[in-house]
Amino acid sequence: MYNKLKHSFAIVCLLAVVLCIMPVRAQETSDRGFELAKNLEIFSTLYQTLYVNYVDDVDPGKTMKTAIDAMLAALDPYTVYYPESEMEDVKLQLLGQYGGVGALIQQQGDKIYISEPYKDLPADKAGLKAGDRILAVNGESTEGKNNSNVSSAMRGQAGTEVKLKLERDGKVFERTLTRAEIKLPNVPYYGMLPGDIGYVKLDEFTQDAAKNVRTAFKELKTEHPEMKGFILDLRNNGGGLLNEAVDLVNTWVPKGQLVVETKGKIASKNAKFSTRMAPEDTEIPVAVLINEYSASASEITAGSLQDFDRAVIVGSRSYGKGLVQNVLPLVYNTQMKVTVSKYYIPSGRCIQAIDYSHRDENGKATKVPDSLKTAFKTKGGRTVYDGFGIEPDVEVKVEYMSALSTELMRKFYIFDFVNQYVKTHPTVPAPSQFVVTDEIYNDFVRYLSDKDYSYTTETEEYIKDLRKTAKEENYLDAIAATLDRLEEQMKQDKSDDLTKFRKEISELLKSEILVRYYYSAGRLEGSLVDDPEVRKAIEILSDKAEYNRILKGKANE
Repeated sequence: MYNKLKHSFAIVCLLAVVLCIMPVRAQETSDRGFELAKNLEIFSTLYQTLYVNYVDDVDPGKTMKTAIDAMLAALDPYTVYYPESEMEDVKLQLLGQYGGVGALIQQQGDKIYISEPYKDLPADKAGLKAGDRILAVNGESTEGKNNSNVSSAMRGQAGTEVKLKLERDGKVFERTLTRAEIKLPNVPYYGMLPGDIGYVKLDEFTQDAAKNVRTAFKELKTEHPEMKGFILDLRNNGGGLLNEAVDLVNTWVPKGQLVVETKGKIASKNAKFSTRMAPEDTEIPVAVLINEYSASASEITAGSLQDFDRAVIVGSRSYGKGLVQNVLPLVYNTQMKVTVSKYYIPSGRCIQAIDYSHRDENGKATKVPDSLKTAFKTKGGRTVYDGFGIEPDVEVKVEYMSALSTELMRKFYIFDFVNQYVKTHPTVPAPSQFVVTDEIYNDFVRYLSDKDYSYTTETEEYIKDLRKTAKEENYLDAIAATLDRLEEQMKQDKSDDLTKFRKEISELLKSEILVRYYYSAGRLEGSLVDDPEVRKAIEILSDKAEYNRILKGKANE
């Protein structure tokens, strides 16, 4: 066995040396090649020795995956190895599709529940509902399994069957579902907003993302010739395919304009990507919504439209991912997603916020310092900067969820309350008309009356830390009475939190209720009614003079 293992390692290492040395730049010395071969041989010898001599059995695949993951983690979080078992996840990331039943699941303690069936997909067609507990998958109990385990068991090749054992309202039942090719819609919703403003939400830059946005935009223009402006919502969009970002920009920017350039170590990875089609509209005012979770292709789109002075960017600063990855095939049906270059948008700036080539004493990658940030100019002469994502033209303050709402979500009290609500309410008003009434909210408060939802606010944490510091510095005796009064006052104030945070909690209830009747599109449509960033974008697009002032760098003058 040892000789077979040694022979296999020799072949793998030889292939690895050849594959790794081939793309090395010509000017690199032979010493680099020798160092590469030497270290591969060291690793091979170590791995063989470990496998043969370690006191317990060593799982070769698991051990190698751990070693590879640790090696790649020293580079950046986007360079990742995919074993054959994770190919469905790769497919989902790249194409937005996978083989499965079309339902989100969630874990509550040691139990797994359906949290959202997707419209008209196998789970929905089979009558599965949010709140159904999954007891077994293909005869194997879900007891002791986590969310990831159960999700993997439910996925599989389209056309194959999966048998689920479920529980609803204390009754156990079974369903046999035929898996389908689940393609998540990258445009989950589009429509018209108040003020004759069009709106499209893009979730991911998967295949046909640009085509789908363009189609939605054309349809809105055709059906609503009075449309005065357009909102492209890229919030929480983590990116995807580079070419889709270029084609999306092309919707509002003329043919032949450089959108993004990639530059890397290998000359073949350097490329320029320009718009290649006639635009759909070069005049209509456009606003792009971004937030801290808008990354990669979202930033190419928002940053390019900003550089061309073609759109007003609204929201909060984006993530800052200016690195480009390619998925490369390896042996035995494995793959690796590897960072091959950085991208630069029309003004010449790179928006990468973290420098992974430099780390602090704790091994943590550092952000690009302000002193190294460079000023660039948009097409119209506005100043923009590199090194920290896309900064919005109009910032809308981020509203963070209260500790109370976070606890209610964490304990699944909103989810469980809505499970009861839908049993006695066969219908609800349309998403744009639905509101959480006094009756609904009071019912929820009564539902919570015997529930434990204790939580600690940031203010309470500050008081706790202050008490600890005061004790260490021998000041506690002097301020203890004051701290006691503050803590007591906090307890009294927290008793009113269900009233204080009613608006926020009502939005969470509304979201969970709407998704049960109108699926994810309905939830999104309903959320736009009181969305502060959407309201700000509508305000800007409805005032052409203000819109033009912003694009000229003269906002708020």
